[in-house]
Amino acid sequence: MKKSLLLATNTSSEDELFDYISSTFKDKITTWDYFVNWQKVFKNVDSIEIELNILNSVIGKPNLQKELFDLIKQYPQVIVTFPALIALREKSVDILIDSSKFIYKNYNFKKRTLNDSEISDLSEFIIKSGLGEILSDRRIKNLVDYVTGVEVGLDSNGRKNRGGTLMENIVEVYIKDLCARNNLEYLSQANAAKIEAKWGIKIEVDKSSRIIDFVIKKGNQLYFIEVNFYGGGGSKLKSTATEYHGMHGYWHGQKIIFIWITDGNGWVSTLKPLREYFDKTDYLLNLNMLEKGILEKIINA
Repeated sequence: MKKSLLLATNTSSEDELFDYISSTFKDKITTWDYFVNWQKVFKNVDSIEIELNILNSVIGKPNLQKELFDLIKQYPQVIVTFPALIALREKSVDILIDSSKFIYKNYNFKKRTLNDSEISDLSEFIIKSGLGEILSDRRIKNLVDYVTGVEVGLDSNGRKNRGGTLMENIVEVYIKDLCARNNLEYLSQANAAKIEAKWGIKIEVDKSSRIIDFVIKKGNQLYFIEVNFYGGGGSKLKSTATEYHGMHGYWHGQKIIFIWITDGNGWVSTLKPLREYFDKTDYLLNLNMLEKGILEKIINA
């Protein structure tokens, strides 16, 4: 099957074909969606906006711990905002209060009925976490604005995962166009149930959670397509290549054609496992090959 890739890329040997693939990786695929998931940011802020506005009333108060105690006693629901104030996703935290004996104190931020001891502890948490000082000094003017900034920072941790999503979005543009022009159907994020529901075709899966990035159907032939982008190296690349080699064999046994579309300069320093995958399987493509219409040539071969 590599013969079709050799012809499509005008290369004369598998070595030349692999060199072509590995020398045409994209450096970046950054789009506007990469930086911040604003929808997620504002959804998280909106969910606690009322409580944050209630908590705004203690900003600049001289006896902050007492003001906090009184506020929490009257409006105990404000404690749900505390994790966001310190960029924490968990609903509780254990603080080491005695390092000589390793004694911890738990602070629970779940909405509930509170007794005075718990209210005192939660007021203490704000003070000792460092938030007390910046609230007293009015370094924060509005907690809704402040938490919006915190959420933007936390969301930046998701950029690594968004790289994969961006790759899927880019590839889907080509797949959608290919299918429209050739009167074909495709599914994205497909599992066995979705494939059977749409086309009445039953497939065997290696694990119940298996999701395929894209599935194209041409006649009775299914094409399973997995895509990813690696801007940096690491052990993940080798494990992915090994996993996809196994997937190739598994789907091949069911007469399903498996195509891996991957890209990114992370592969430059991790070519050995990619070459091993290339040698043992049928189709390895990158974005450059997608641009040149090679996926369509494979489907229409």
